[in-house]
Amino acid sequence: MTASSFPGGTSLSHLDVYTDAAPDGICGGSPHMHLVSTEAYIVVSGQGALQTIDADGFRETALSAGSVVWFTPGTIHRAVNHGDLRVVVLMSNAGLPEAGDAVMTFPADIVADADAYASAASLGGEDGRAERATARRDLAVTGFETLRDAVVGGDRTALEAFRTAAGALVRDRASAWGALVRERPLAQAEQSLALADAVASGSVSHLADARVHQAVPSVGERGFGMCGRLRTYDVTDGDVTDGDVTDEENDR
Repeated sequence: MTASSFPGGTSLSHLDVYTDAAPDGICGGSPHMHLVSTEAYIVVSGQGALQTIDADGFRETALSAGSVVWFTPGTIHRAVNHGDLRVVVLMSNAGLPEAGDAVMTFPADIVADADAYASAASLGGEDGRAERATARRDLAVTGFETLRDAVVGGDRTALEAFRTAAGALVRDRASAWGALVRERPLAQAEQSLALADAVASGSVSHLADARVHQAVPSVGERGFGMCGRLRTYDVTDGDVTDGDVTDEENDR
C-alpha cells in the first residue's frame, strides 16, 4: 500500500445518496454493516436520515447540512434521502472496506450462502450497473425490514443470526485485514508516538520534512456505492498536483 499521511489512516469519499425509492417507498441506499471499520458522515447539503440497528436497537437520526454522525463496527446502517442529501464519508482503516469489510442485509438464506451473496452483491460489467445497484439495494432493504421489525418487537434472534452469518461470510478474507491496519492507522499512530518522543527529547528535526499534500478526486462518472453515487479521493502522499486519477468501482 502506498504511504499516506492523511489523518488517522482513513479514506475519504463524497457521496450523493441514491434518490430512487426502495420497495418500502423510502429513497436511499443499501443497508449494510462493517465488521471492523468505523464510518463517519459529514453532511454537506440536503436533508435525510440515518436508520440504524445497533446494541440499543432501531433508531433514526435526522441528517442536515452540518450534521456529523459516526457508527462503529456492527452497526447496520441505511442512508435515507429526503432531498439532495450529499455527504463526505470518512472511513477508518483505509483499504479495508474495499477488501470486504462490509456485508449487506440480504435475506438470511442469501447471507448464509457465499455464492448466492456474491451473485446478489455483484454489479457485473459496465452495462446495467445502475439496475444492478438498485436490485441489490432493494434486496438489502427486504432483509433490513425483517431485522428491524424483529428488533423493534423485542426479538434479537434474527439480528444475532445475521451477525454470525456475516462473520462466516468474510472469515477467509479477514486474514489479510491485519496487514492493512498495520500499514495505515497503526503505522501512523506509531509515527506520532515517535515524533512526540523526539519533541520531548528536544529534537524537532522532523519539521524540516513538512509538506502539503492534496487529495486527487476520481474522474468520470461517480461509481455505484452501497449508499449512493461515489466520488473517491486518492489520499496517498505526493506533491500538490492538478492531475487526475482513474475512477474505480467502489462498493462501499
